[in-house]
Formats: sequence, structure tokens, C-alpha cells
Amino acid sequence: MKEKKIFRYSLLIFFFLIIIFIFIKIFNLNQEKVSNLETNKEENQSSNSNVINEVSYISKDKNGNEYTINALKGEIDLADSSIIFLTDVRAQIELKNSEIIEITSDFGKYNIENFDTIFSKNVIMSYLNNKIVGEYLDFSVNRSSMVISRNVVYRNLENTLNTDVIEIDINTKNTKIFMYNDNEKVNIKGKN
Repeated sequence: MKEKKIFRYSLLIFFFLIIIFIFIKIFNLNQEKVSNLETNKEENQSSNSNVINEVSYISKDKNGNEYTINALKGEIDLADSSIIFLTDVRAQIELKNSEIIEITSDFGKYNIENFDTIFSKNVIMSYLNNKIVGEYLDFSVNRSSMVISRNVVYRNLENTLNTDVIEIDINTKNTKIFMYNDNEKVNIKGKN
């Protein structure tokens, strides 16, 4: 009788051990699946991502002018991979035989093929003692121009000027200042 009880208890313990062993195996297998799933998810997110942190582009045109654009973040346009949308933009334009032009803006749109850049929101352009503030700046290497518009304020040591548009030819430095509406006039105030 005693042997039967020992056998039953041994068999019962053996079944419990098998159940525990199976439970542990299944639990570990599920953990591995979850871990693999999380790893695959992270890999898919990074391979599908089109965001670049700390973007920097330096280019030179055929005339020897150098353009440097830096941004905190860039996002490649999925429809056109030559376009990058920039955030917190800082640019320097070193024109041959001229001083450096610095531009900052909250956002930008940069074309990596032709270097054309659109700066938008809180645009500030500084050149020597001149500062131009606006909401939109279209910089084109192909057209050799910079056009700053929307709430434009130009300041230098002597004057403050309010206008709709300032257009600058990069090669000749010729500048056009005008209003959209012919009935409105450019407002100029002297510091004196």
C-alpha cells in the first residue's frame, strides 16, 4: 500500500513538473515572439522613416558662389526625393567678391538638384549692417535671385523701410523694392 502511495505521489509530482516545464517553454516562446515582433517593428519604422536630424548641405555654383544650409531637421518629400522640407533653418551665402549673407527661418524647402531654397516663417536676412525681415524668401541659383516678401521690414543704420517685396539680383546686386498694389507706397522712415 505504501508503495502505491509513493508511486501515485511520484506520478503526480512528475505530471506537475511536466506541466510547469511546458508552461515555462510556452511562456518563453511567447516572450521571444513579442521581442522579435518589437524588433521587427522598430526596424520597419527606421527603414520607412524619411526624417533626417541635423541636416547640412554645402554647394558651389559655376560662378564660385558657395551656399551652406543647415537645419535641425529635414524630411524628404516622398513624392519627389530631390525635395527636403527643413525645420529651424540657418543658411550662409558667400557670393564671390562680396560679404556673407546670413538667412534664418523656421521652415524651408530645399531642392538638392538645383540648390533652390524657399525659406518661410520668421525669415531674417542679414548682410553687413542691413537686416531684412519677412515671412517668405525664394532663393534661386538658376534665376540668380532672392525675393523676400510678406510683411517685409528692411533696416540699416539710417533707415527703416516697410514694403511688400524686395527682389535682389545675386550677380548684379540690383534691388527692386515694390508694393503689390500700385495704389500703395513703400514706407521709409529715417533714424534722425
